[in-house]
Order: sequence, then C-alpha cells, then structure tokens
Amino acid sequence: MTTYTDKGPKPEAGRFVCFDHITFWVSNAKQAAAHYIARLGFEPFMYKGLETGSRKVAAHAIKQNKIIFVFQSMLEPGVPTDIGEHLVKHGDAVKDVAFEVEDLDAIYKRAVQCGAQVVAEPWEEKDEKGTVRMARIKTYGDVTHTLIDRSNYKGPFLPGYQRAAYTDPLCKLLPDPGLEVIDHIVGNQPDLKMNDVVEWYEKTLQFHRFWSVDDSQLHTDFSALRSVVVTNFEETIKMPINEPAPGKRKSQIQEYVDYHGSAGVQHIAMKTNDIINTVKRMKERGQQFLEIPETYYTQLRQKLKTAKITVKESLDELQKLRILIDYDDDGYLLQIFTKNMQDRPTLFLEVIQRHNHSGFGAGNFKSLFEAIEAEQAERGNL
Repeated sequence: MTTYTDKGPKPEAGRFVCFDHITFWVSNAKQAAAHYIARLGFEPFMYKGLETGSRKVAAHAIKQNKIIFVFQSMLEPGVPTDIGEHLVKHGDAVKDVAFEVEDLDAIYKRAVQCGAQVVAEPWEEKDEKGTVRMARIKTYGDVTHTLIDRSNYKGPFLPGYQRAAYTDPLCKLLPDPGLEVIDHIVGNQPDLKMNDVVEWYEKTLQFHRFWSVDDSQLHTDFSALRSVVVTNFEETIKMPINEPAPGKRKSQIQEYVDYHGSAGVQHIAMKTNDIINTVKRMKERGQQFLEIPETYYTQLRQKLKTAKITVKESLDELQKLRILIDYDDDGYLLQIFTKNMQDRPTLFLEVIQRHNHSGFGAGNFKSLFEAIEAEQAERGNL
C-alpha cells in the first residue's frame, strides 16, 4: 500500500469544491428513487417531468443530508436515444458524477487544452433563484463529469426542478439512517487501463495520486486487483480507479466490466458518523449487505490485541452486523458493502465511518473479495 504526500503545485485557477450530485440513467426513475428512499432512507427532494415542462426526460432527485442522487429515465419510446442505448448496454447505471467548482471557465479551458472530450460546452440555466453555469466532459467508459458553478444561485438544487410533491410515509415511520456525505466513488476499468485513466485525471483535472495498492497486496486464492486513488488539491473528492489483475478465476472487477459492458462506476461510498446505527436502520428497512465469514472476526480479535489503536465501538455489535475494520497505528475505519443494487452484478454501495484513517480498507479487501467471490460462485461467474 502506498500513500502519496506530493500534491504537486496548487492549480493557478479553478477549484474543485466537492461532489455535487450523482445522476443515474435507469429504466424507471420513479421506482428506482422509491427503492433508494425505502431501503436507504433518502427523502424525496426535487422533480422534473411532464408536469414541469420536461417533455423528454423524467428526473427524481432524492437527498440524505449532503448526498443527492438523481434518477433519470425516458418519457417517450427511444427518446432521447442516448438514454435508450445506455440502458441496453449498461442496464441501470451511474451516468454522471457532478462536481461543484469555482471558476468553471478556467477548469474547463484547461481540461480541453489537455485533450478532454467535450460533451457540452459551458452553458447556463436560470430561474427566479438565480443562474447556474455548467459544462460537461467525458471520463472513463460512458461516464461523464458535469462541472457546476453555483456561486450565483440560491435555489435548493438546479433550475428546471421543482420540489417533490410528496413525502414518503416511511420517512416518518423509520428513523433516518444518518448517511452524511459521499466519501468516494470507485471506477472499474478493463485490465491494463487503470494507469491511462489515472493519468487523465492528473493531466486534465490536475488531480493527484493519493493512495494505491497493487495485486501483490490485494489478492485471494482466485482473483486480484490493482487500485489508485486520485483526488483534487484540497482532497475533498476521492476517486479510486480499479482494474483486475490476472488470477486463477474471474476477478469481481472483470465480472463488473463484462456485465456493465465497459468501464464504469462500481460503487459509491457514503460516510456516516455512527455506522452501527446506520447499518441497523438500513437493515430494518430491508437493505441487504454482503455476508462476512465468522473467521474474519476471530482473526481480527487476535490482531487487535497487539494493535496500537483501540476500537471504541463494541466488537460484538460490529460482528453481529458484519461490519469490517481496517486500521493502522494512527486510526481505523469501519466499512460495510451492500449487495448489488440491481439484477446485473454491477453497482453496489458502501457505508464507511472514519476514525483518523484516510485509507480505503486495504486490510479488508481479502475478506471482501472472498465474500464477493461466494456471491460470484452462486451466479456461476467465478
């Protein structure tokens, strides 16, 4: 495992603030949004569709604290064609990862000078709450990044949307799981494509390498992966980039690429301040998580006896909920992964809590891989 301390020079112009929102292209936005509301405790937030004058696309935005997911689907058969083609190839999937930025023009200009493929040149959208400026560029696979400047906008989300006209009764019946903010978003690449993508972020967006592991550290008896995390100068946006490494069987990364049809977003990690309560509440809502074997906790208890850190949470509770622990001499993190969020074995989600630990669970990857491999075997894909 390598942690990089050299950020490189501070970008002269333009600043990436944070993840803004994530857009999914799905076959039925209304139902997809309802599923995430019911299982993960999001709340209806904003909407656009026929009632708001959006004639081609319906969009349901849902929110939990600072996390916003937007589900979009077609309103007419085959129109827009790009959504239809995307669904045929990828199934329900993440289409866009939006970043809030300052000085959009400077960031966009540099990206284009460095060869970024433009999806949409800078444009603006207005309503009575002000003006939002945006631009969109292509990243790995069919995923895009929308750059959003909100400095002259006072509205709750984006022009063209109106407040969701309903509240979900589950929001009142069941407690809020307490997911706070997007921690990181992982992109899976085909074999030997990871470095090209990492270099694209370094060159085009002036991100830098933050953390990496290779297949000598991350492997099971059957499969392996390599991963590099890139981040902006302020380190508020973290994007791990994965690729499969050769193994005896098919890696979960390769399974993803095969079923997704290309590179794409594999999982979204969401941070909480109390993972035990968060996972309990999500399980009460019916959210399913990967099963981790008992042996993981037997070994963990032995290792923690000589560790320099003390885990504040109850190990019995963590074991009961199947939450993973990774640590170093200075701190630790707690994490858990959902089962796939759709029938295709592609996108899943992560819940993470950090205690002075900025890693990504390298110590857990073997256990995680083995849990995923058990699911792969059930699917006949190992």
